[in-house]
Amino acid sequence: MKKSLIFLLILLSFTNVYSQTAAKQDALVLYNNGKLREAIKVCEDELLENPNRVDSYVVMCWALVKNKQYAEAEQRATEGLVVSPYDLRLIEVLGEAKYYLGKNSGAMEQFQRYVANASDNSARIGTAYYFMGEIFIKQARFQHADIALSSAVKKEPLIDKWWVRLGYAREQAGNYLESVNAYDEALRLNPSSIDASRGRERVSAKLQ
Repeated sequence: MKKSLIFLLILLSFTNVYSQTAAKQDALVLYNNGKLREAIKVCEDELLENPNRVDSYVVMCWALVKNKQYAEAEQRATEGLVVSPYDLRLIEVLGEAKYYLGKNSGAMEQFQRYVANASDNSARIGTAYYFMGEIFIKQARFQHADIALSSAVKKEPLIDKWWVRLGYAREQAGNYLESVNAYDEALRLNPSSIDASRGRERVSAKLQ
């Protein structure tokens, strides 16, 4: 009888741990499948059970940003960083939330903090560099934008939009030959890109 009770307690404990893990996986799966509101709800429920569950903050913030709920993403990421101040995923997504809210200085601070501490193969390193480039463009710091966007396309070379923005940054900096190269790469990836076509035409005219 005593052995059976011990076995039952172990089984219940294992089932509880498995259920919590499955819940976490469900939230991420929902997010990856574009079911953003459902993913947010799962994460909210997880945090009600355990307010210190950092992974729930992370997935929730990703879903909130993708769902364009930027103010809530900023708030939740800030809350998550109270629990885990050095979580790079929360630092990066806080930068994204601030960027979309127009808080460029705050966003840049988070992105710089992220790239300074993330490894070269971190999942969102290219994204962070891309946003840094966009902020530099807004600030008319086009050489800085060139450096940031060059780093972005080096990490993720198959995103044609990033090549277009790199071409634009180089164009505005007066680096026309390099600008043509970036626009050409964008067109190679996406021959129907209107922005790349128009950018290349502008730059080609200046080279004549």
